[in-house]
Amino acid sequence: TREGIGRYSEQFFLASASSGCCSLPVQIIGFDPETDFTIRPWIEQSFKGELGELGELDILVGNDLNAFAGDELTFYGTVCKVAAKLEKTGTYLDTAVYANEDTIRTLIRSAKEKGLFDFGDADPDQIVSCALIDVADGYGIEDVLNDINLHVRKVEAVRPQNIVSDVAGKLTGVSGLIGGLIAVVWVIALVVLSLAFVMIANERKKEFAVMRAMGASSKKLVRIVLGEAGLISVIGGISGALIAVLICVPFAGLMETELQMPFLLPGPAGLILLTLVSAAVSAAAGLLSSGISARRISGIDTAFLLRGEN
Repeated sequence: TREGIGRYSEQFFLASASSGCCSLPVQIIGFDPETDFTIRPWIEQSFKGELGELGELDILVGNDLNAFAGDELTFYGTVCKVAAKLEKTGTYLDTAVYANEDTIRTLIRSAKEKGLFDFGDADPDQIVSCALIDVADGYGIEDVLNDINLHVRKVEAVRPQNIVSDVAGKLTGVSGLIGGLIAVVWVIALVVLSLAFVMIANERKKEFAVMRAMGASSKKLVRIVLGEAGLISVIGGISGALIAVLICVPFAGLMETELQMPFLLPGPAGLILLTLVSAAVSAAAGLLSSGISARRISGIDTAFLLRGEN
């Protein structure tokens, strides 16, 4: 144990073959449930049991794989049981299989025995693909990294933060752009709705004048205008939200590929909630936009309009 290392864990990588020895051609990632601090928090969201109780030949599958809890998958002639299907991340993690140290070492031995991979003289019980390090408090990341590279032979320490920063930067940029576009669209929508309701109100001035002459109060006319605007806005908001769902859900994978970054959608409950919120916001926007026309209708001169004047 070197100075400056706070947490340490090992991971093992094994690619399954597409031949008859394996059910799926996937990346198999072995991790230590007791020490892992990278993928364990995500796995715990889907696996309801204790990770320490994950038995040998028990595996966890990514969300994009066509396998479910209770299924059996074969890798290098060894039958493994699916313990859980993990939550979607929108990354390469969704297409991998996860196992504890005992299981991954068993699979490595099976692959070596079948001669499908050339491990040379390496002992499967001693193979490690990568060592993960979390720097202890009070130590600089670069200092620890340089110390390892200088004093530990046959080991190269790398810092993955640049990769994370690049992805985070892209997501921040896209989020900012989308937020700006949403604000512009809402401003344009409010202006267009206001103009549309004003034009509709102008076309119906004589109709409202007749209603006033028949005894309808100005408040009654305002309620009619606002009620119609609210109804139109709710129907339009629900229709737009449903159309957005019908577009986004089937083409989520394509969007993820084209954007080259994670694209996650909420679950059914989340989509329903977003639909209702969108409808409520649309209704509020419609009522706000119709306020100008409602105010003009409330102040119309009945006698002036009924004489045929505009």
